[in-house]
Formats: sequence, structure tokens, C-alpha cells
Amino acid sequence: MDEGWLRRALGTKRDGGSLEAATWARIVEGYTAGTIDDAPVAALLMASTVRGLDAGEIAALTEAMVRSGDVLTYPRAFGTVVDKHSSGGVGDTVSLIVVPLVAACGVAVAKLSGHALGHTGGTLDKLEAIPGVRTDLSPAAFVAQVERIGCAIGAQSDRLVPADRKLYALRDRTATVPSIGLIAASIVSKKVAGGADAIALDVKAGRGAFMATIAEAEILARTMVQLVRNFGRCATAFVTDMEEPLGFTVGTGIEAVEARDFLRGDEREPRLAETVLAVAQEMLRLAGVAEDDVTRGVLDALESGAAFERFVQLVEAQGGSRAALEAIAAHPHRVAVNAARHGVVTGIDAVAVGEAARELVAADGPFAGIRVVAPIGTTVRAGDALAEIAGASLAPGRVADAFTLGETAPPPRPVIDAVVRDADAAASMKDEVMKTASFREIGSRRA
Repeated sequence: MDEGWLRRALGTKRDGGSLEAATWARIVEGYTAGTIDDAPVAALLMASTVRGLDAGEIAALTEAMVRSGDVLTYPRAFGTVVDKHSSGGVGDTVSLIVVPLVAACGVAVAKLSGHALGHTGGTLDKLEAIPGVRTDLSPAAFVAQVERIGCAIGAQSDRLVPADRKLYALRDRTATVPSIGLIAASIVSKKVAGGADAIALDVKAGRGAFMATIAEAEILARTMVQLVRNFGRCATAFVTDMEEPLGFTVGTGIEAVEARDFLRGDEREPRLAETVLAVAQEMLRLAGVAEDDVTRGVLDALESGAAFERFVQLVEAQGGSRAALEAIAAHPHRVAVNAARHGVVTGIDAVAVGEAARELVAADGPFAGIRVVAPIGTTVRAGDALAEIAGASLAPGRVADAFTLGETAPPPRPVIDAVVRDADAAASMKDEVMKTASFREIGSRRA
């Protein structure tokens, strides 16, 4: 095989140039088929991360990834099929919650997801922690499940965006995850291949996200919304806060526990609840649900237990059982992480917490992890708990180092920073949030 063209392409990208659509298509096709190995693609990913991808390259890469496999379609009787995706966060269980929640409101949800990348958790890892649950659904089984129960969460496969499956894993191995172009192409290719008509995108911003600033996150949001429009679909992208873990828990299995408890109404972390509410309501809007029914539908599905029952159906449809879901619990070995002095929590290094949780899971099993006890703004005394470790393989000091204590509480941060509903502008969410139900309406039932 003549590899001169590939070396020239790598050199062009290394030097900051742009590759033509035909070149991207040839590389993706060759890598998916196995005629191009990891080494040159790893070099291309690094060059793309350092040099960036222009709009044409991102579109070409996304198109090539979509064309690497099947594109699902649904009978028109389904109505508008929606999907949701996050750009990657810590303690982010929103997907596990909103998929059954929106389905319980009568809107079909077809979600193709990925495994963990870097310090962030993967929706598939969390769902697969429930004993018996499988996510390797065939295209036919995926569509049939959406038709039968209104929702499905599946993985990329040899038939659904196989290019992304390989590139996703290679990005994780080569530290090339935090690239706007690569993230956008990965997410949108899965969404298009999954067949959704409308997509809600949750773009994280902050020290625990791949996009460190709101400005960077807005660029990613606009990029993805435009990509979705290129494929004749519609999307809304939220920019949400990731300066600290979103929920109480960090770790694959214990995040599944948190999602279950949220849907049952046992415990609902307020920041997580606000994000869930905003995303679920927008998914209903994208599906054409009347505005007067959007908020009422979400709250009714939560409070009636219909959303939890739909989660049970999803678990059962994918190989698990109600009993297995009810039985999951955090690792029984618990270690407190205590404050060394009096102060106010002014910061939490979400990357450090995410990496520690990932190592715990690898060492102690899927239900090991970390529970945040003192979020930012909490006043603590010496000896008070900052967090709790579930598992036996991590020193408390490592988690304690992720917490910064100060003398005064920092100003409160909004959970939702911006929203993008077209390719041209990111509007402030201030007025939008005022039009939606307050997260306090679905707050914790536990004192």
C-alpha cells in the first residue's frame, strides 16, 4: 500500500494546514477497515488537538464517521425521536435519569453512548454496572426496544459508527480527548447514526470539564448545533457548570445508584436536579410537546413514579432485572475524608476526584467510588467530613487534597451558563431558567 499520501496528510496537519474531505474519508475508512494502524492515526489525533480543526474538517470527519456504519431510521409513528448527550463531566448522571424520564412523558428516546474518557464517567459504564445489563444492542434490537418501551441506551458497534468506536478508544489512550473538533465529531456522529430527529446537548464548562471556560464550551456548543443542522436535524446545546462534581457521587456503579435513587425520589442533589429539569424540558420542547405540558409532564413523571418504572423497564429490556437494580449499593468498605481545619470549601478539583474514582473502580470493583459530602460553599470544622470513600484502595489524603478551604464562601455559580439554539448565538439562560420549573419542586424528599 502506498503510504506517501498518508505521510503527506500528517505533515500538513502537523504544520497547521487543513485536510480535504476526501482525505478525511480515506483515513477514516482505512482505519475502520484495519488497513491503517494506530500509529499514524494517533499522530493525526495529536496534531488535530494541538493545531485544531476548521469547520470544513470537522464536518468532513463527522460525515466520514457516520458513513462508516449504518444510520438507524424509525417509523413515522414514533413521532419525533430525541436524544441527549454530554460532553463529559464528573458525577454527571443526567443521561441515566433523563432517558427514562422523557420516555415516561411519551417521547421516544434513542441514545447511543460511549464509555469513559479520561477522568470523566461514561454512561455505558454506569449502566453496565447493574448486574446483567448489556449495551451492545444490534441495530434491529435497538430500534425494537425504542418501539416497545420508548427508550434505549446502546453502544457504538461494528455496524453503528464503528469508526467512532475505534477513535474514541484511541483518543483516551493518547491524551487527545480535549479537542473541540474531535469531541464534536464523535458526539454528533453517534447522534446522527442513532437516528434521532432532535438532540439536547449538555456541554460542560469548568475545571472538571474538557472545556475549561464558558467561552470554549460555547464554541463547542455552536459547533455541534451547526453540525446537527448540516444533517437536517435540530439541536439545543446547554453550557453547564463543571467546577465541581455535579451529583453527590463519582464512580461508575455508585452513580447508577444515585440515578436510581433520584428517579425513586429518595435523594436529589439540587444542582443535578436543576440540570435534569432543564435538559428534560428541552427534550420535550424539541419533540413538539406544548409548552404548557412540558413542566407539568416532567414533574408528574417524577412524582408519580412513572420515570422510575420506565428505568426498570429499560434495565429489564437490556438484560438486567428489577431485583438487581434495587440491590445495587456502594462498596461496603467506607473511609471518611475529613477537613484538617475550620474553613469554607472554596474549590473541588473535579479532575482529581474523577481520576481517583476511576482508579478505585479499577481496583475495588464497579461500586467503589467517592461521595462528596461538602460541596463548594459548605462551612466545615476540623474533623468534619468532606467526602467519603467507598472502597479500600485509596488513601483519604489524596481526596482531601482535592478540596480547597478558605475563609469566606465564594459567590454562588449558576448551574446553566448559556444555551445555544442555533449556529449563530449563545443566549444567556437567565430568562430561560425563570420560565421553567424550579429545581426545588423536585428537590430531595430526604431531610
